[in-house]
Amino acid sequence: MVPSAHDLATAFAATRRLTVRTPLLESPALAESTRAARVFVKAECLQRAGSFKIRGATWRLMQLSEAERARGVVAYSSGNFAQGLAAAGKAAGVPVTIVMPHDAPEMKRRATEGFGARVVLSHHGDRPREEVASALARELSQTEGLALLHPFDDPAIVAGQAAVGLEAQEQLSEAGAVADLVLCPVGGGGLIGGLSLAFHYAGQGTRVIAVEPEGYDGMGRSAAAGVVTRVASGQRTICDALQATAPGAAPFEAARAAGVTGLAVRDAEVGRAMRVAFEGLKLVTEPSGAVGLAALLSGQIDVVGKCVLVVASGGNIALDDFARLTAGTV
Repeated sequence: MVPSAHDLATAFAATRRLTVRTPLLESPALAESTRAARVFVKAECLQRAGSFKIRGATWRLMQLSEAERARGVVAYSSGNFAQGLAAAGKAAGVPVTIVMPHDAPEMKRRATEGFGARVVLSHHGDRPREEVASALARELSQTEGLALLHPFDDPAIVAGQAAVGLEAQEQLSEAGAVADLVLCPVGGGGLIGGLSLAFHYAGQGTRVIAVEPEGYDGMGRSAAAGVVTRVASGQRTICDALQATAPGAAPFEAARAAGVTGLAVRDAEVGRAMRVAFEGLKLVTEPSGAVGLAALLSGQIDVVGKCVLVVASGGNIALDDFARLTAGTV
């Protein structure tokens, strides 16, 4: 279940020509304010389709048989995997159906349809929206003969998302730096599973921390317990893409093998981080993409004298929402 270093390198080599080499931005101002030696931000919010998700989606589609490619695929997503898979499917000529919760951001739904995907809305009521959407995706897979893809609980997705870590390592080396600490946003865990393995296999002693919204810290709790642990949360959060109640088994095993630990941040801290990213780095981040920076700014971690890498994982947000959240009206 845990991809090897060879698996990660193979996926990266195959997908990098179809994705953007996103900027690695150094911020002396953030280093000074936090007393870190150096601070770098990996701007995956500038990736094709607005987040890192296209990396894993592209690699997963490459694993399909010709018959599966012809029939198409179905997956559930609240937005970022939907857009990443839709964009990857369009590039590969694979029909894509996305089951999306009815209360997912409208902008993400429109963007997914803009890449040519069919969007089917799910209505969850009081039930966890992930549970309802995944059940509907499974039903469509069975009735329409579509290959069912999971947005994060899949070793191929984990291997594909590792490209973020491998690419950042290349860029850090070019800047004459080695990361002591990586702060990575976590929903279901596909990104941190792959990224943590990339740093683990590099053997440089880098510590990787899973950053999650309060009430949805399933990876952090699972890492502490040593087994997948589900959170019972109906708590409101502005981080709509990070509302998984537990990490997937595949990303959890990868993260555990790499020694990942976790912490949680509050919505107010996330809104502040979005503003700092915009004013200081000229980056537009969605709330879910800014939790790593929120963790750095929160003071929860001792970064004094350390080289810190922050992953800004996504930037898919409507202008009105961005203005409201960065104005401090969370």
